[in-house]
Amino acid sequence: MAASRDMPSKNPVINAWRRFARFLASQMPKGLFARALIIIIAPVVLLQSIVAYVFMERHWQMVTQRLSASVVHDIAAVIDVMERDRSPAALESTIKVASNRLGLDLEVMPPGKLPAPGPRPFFSILDSALSDEIGAFIKKPFWIDTVGSSDLVEIRVQLGWSILRVMAHRSQAYASNSHIFILWMVGSSLILLVVAIIFLRNQIRPVLHLAQAAESFGKGREVEYRPHGAREVRQAGVAFLEMRRRIERAIEQRTAMLNGVSHDLRTILTRFRLSLEMMEESPELEALKKDVEEMKRMLEAYLAFARGESAEQAQPVKIRTLLDDVKSETERQGHKITLDVAGDPVVTIRRDSLKRCISNLVGNAQRHGTQIVLSAVEDGRALFIHVDDNGPGIPEEQRADVFKPFVRLDEARNIDEGGSGLGLAIARDIARAHGGDVMLLDSPMGGLRATIRVPV
Repeated sequence: MAASRDMPSKNPVINAWRRFARFLASQMPKGLFARALIIIIAPVVLLQSIVAYVFMERHWQMVTQRLSASVVHDIAAVIDVMERDRSPAALESTIKVASNRLGLDLEVMPPGKLPAPGPRPFFSILDSALSDEIGAFIKKPFWIDTVGSSDLVEIRVQLGWSILRVMAHRSQAYASNSHIFILWMVGSSLILLVVAIIFLRNQIRPVLHLAQAAESFGKGREVEYRPHGAREVRQAGVAFLEMRRRIERAIEQRTAMLNGVSHDLRTILTRFRLSLEMMEESPELEALKKDVEEMKRMLEAYLAFARGESAEQAQPVKIRTLLDDVKSETERQGHKITLDVAGDPVVTIRRDSLKRCISNLVGNAQRHGTQIVLSAVEDGRALFIHVDDNGPGIPEEQRADVFKPFVRLDEARNIDEGGSGLGLAIARDIARAHGGDVMLLDSPMGGLRATIRVPV
């Protein structure tokens, strides 16, 4: 059933919804802090948007409608008084009363045409309310301007014998203090957002510390971690510390066991060698001596394998200096090697362990190639060390098997020829102890490329 949900549907609506869901998932933040912040912010923004819409549609519009109706009623009353007595003295008295009692600035203009309608404002609550009220109560041709002045509203009414020009304060016809509600809403949202960010940062920090401790432990570095934070995070931290103790105890037990076995076997081998030295020379004796030497090399390989995750502390190391040492040792053995390091990278590693890992790979290249190139490059996230040779290489289908302990190839290229079959196993063990790995690829030189990847 799980597979059938991933199959394309014949319904185009379902396919479109799946594409939209995948696009939305790809655009969403990947971090826990950002996702938790969205969980908090999204409901607040949605709630306040609904509240603002309801306020604008109901309360604000209703208040503006009533204020506009009050102003229009005053203008209608003034027009009725002027229509009864058009004498200059009566008109002047009416204008004074409107100014003193109603807060309206009146001007009787000569008859003529009204101005052309202006552009409708984007936020037209006042425009709509005034237009509706004037059309309902005055019922005469009119012209209004609500955008010409920020504090005044101009209304012109055609009376037939003249044009009445009315200037009213915007606050008389418009709920101008409603912006306070918006400011309070935005201000409270910002305060809640700041509190949420501070709270979430305190809750996310223990998770980040746990992740950093786990990453450092995976890279083989010293870990100083104390569980703190929420109960679930502390439980995860305690589980991590217990897991680390179990891993370290298992490594110590493995190392102690191999050291003990190797010590006992060395004692027996020493007895064998002493006994063989006391015997007369013969072809059979020479074969026995070779067997004893091979057993000695195998014991040394076991100890090296056991020391792959030793207690050596990680520290910052200049990679160029480390590779110079490997190059010098290789040249002292009579082999030519070319070194190429990009920049001067400094990486926190276990120096001796990583040097043994590189030396194992260079030793393999020495046995199977005549030209060796040792190179290193850092890309900001990981350090890559390449060991290239011009030997016969390894078939791609066998590259995974050669990392298994004691595995040898029957092909022309025999990894660890004359050894114990632990060279690549030790190299990968050391690389993985640093949180990286060893990969085998085709070399530009025609042979094999062994790449060590170590996170920085």
